[in-house]
Amino acid sequence: MADRDGPAHQPILAGPLGKLTLSRQVALLAIWPLLENAMTFLVGVTDIMVASRMETGEARVALLDAMGLGGYVGWFFNILQGAVAVGVMALVSRACGARDGLLARRGMCQGFWLGVAAGFGSLVLLKLGSSLLIQKMAMSPQASMFAGEYLGILAFSGPFSGAMMALNAALRGSGDTRTPFFSMIVVNVVNFSLSVLFVFGPEPWGGHGIAGIAWGTVCGWVAGLISVSSVLWFRRGGGDLVLHWSREALRFHRETLARIVRIGIPQSMEVAGMWTIHYFGIQTISQLPMHGALGAHMIAIRVESMSFMPGFAIATAAAALTGQYLGAGSKEMAIRVVRFSWRLNIVVMSFLGLCFVLFRESLVGILAAGSDEHLRMAAPLLVVCAFSQPAFATCILLKTTMRGAGATPLVMKWAFSIMAFFRIGVLFYFKSSGQLTLIGVWTIFAIDLTVQAMVFSWLHFRGKWLDARV
Repeated sequence: MADRDGPAHQPILAGPLGKLTLSRQVALLAIWPLLENAMTFLVGVTDIMVASRMETGEARVALLDAMGLGGYVGWFFNILQGAVAVGVMALVSRACGARDGLLARRGMCQGFWLGVAAGFGSLVLLKLGSSLLIQKMAMSPQASMFAGEYLGILAFSGPFSGAMMALNAALRGSGDTRTPFFSMIVVNVVNFSLSVLFVFGPEPWGGHGIAGIAWGTVCGWVAGLISVSSVLWFRRGGGDLVLHWSREALRFHRETLARIVRIGIPQSMEVAGMWTIHYFGIQTISQLPMHGALGAHMIAIRVESMSFMPGFAIATAAAALTGQYLGAGSKEMAIRVVRFSWRLNIVVMSFLGLCFVLFRESLVGILAAGSDEHLRMAAPLLVVCAFSQPAFATCILLKTTMRGAGATPLVMKWAFSIMAFFRIGVLFYFKSSGQLTLIGVWTIFAIDLTVQAMVFSWLHFRGKWLDARV
């Protein structure tokens, strides 16, 4: 199929994607993940906004520090679940590109069971390890108490979020990015409504403090899983490549499970290593001689996520298309997808970085209403963040598409080693000097992203990621 964006021998993908140009394929697959990421962003933002309005003075600082740690531990919470999702998406996208409907449904259904198992694993790890993590952060006694209460309840969302992440990854791999977005709308509506009710509502519903925020989040994930599962139930009888629940696909299938795990294990090792590296950074920040540094750091991260929301949306679309074109036997089109999306990602995220500089005080003020202390510390971090956006855009796009192609060991090796050097080695050096500041920590992070961008650009042009086995 000849078009303006591709060569005359471009393979025709299955479904509606086969009728679109390359740019429209990326746009179609990116718009819904963008909106979905916005919904995911709102889950965390809602929790912070509710927490910042619960108390004043020292209690508010303690709450925001606790929520900052909660957001970081929540990332750890998703390590196993995210590894399953990466494996599911890579397998389903290849299956759809090869027009193997049964394999695509098996990938989704076996991924569902793995997602539930990963969620239970996350629950157990968080229940067993959260107390030790909180102790190591050297937060105030009040902040530690808030963090323990929040994380103890949040752990129960694991099986539901794990299953939902696996199903949404399968849908994205098949080219359906709309359904995951609508499921995240459900998560947010339920999370916001119940969090506000449990915190500010009349008795007996209200008055539960930070526990109310956590229970609102748990209920949101339960409702989201129910919504996406219902959609898959009512799809029975659709086309061969339309994902839906299938009794045959839900039965234990060793080979399919093994293929998902083979892709997911390097991803889980990479993210676990990254989490350990980030833990050192978070611990370093919590021990800086400035009150509320951890809360300010996490507020700046929340603002920065406004740029990597579209960044990950474009990367998700590119990864799905890359997998489908590789499944269809066209490395040339897979490369064209990545490079077109790469350029687009840099433009979008760089523009948003400029917005961070121009509106930094207003953006921080929305999340930390009335907290001059957090505004003073977090606003300058967004200037550092703005300069690293082109490198960050490159890292997001190239890592995600390499994972989507199944090259997770390659990504793990390079990302882990570079991050360990800068975020442990370099950070420890400056920490030992006693001259480290919060801006200094963010500058080291920015240099790390720049080096990673250079390395992954080299790996992309080298081309070995195209030969990964799924």
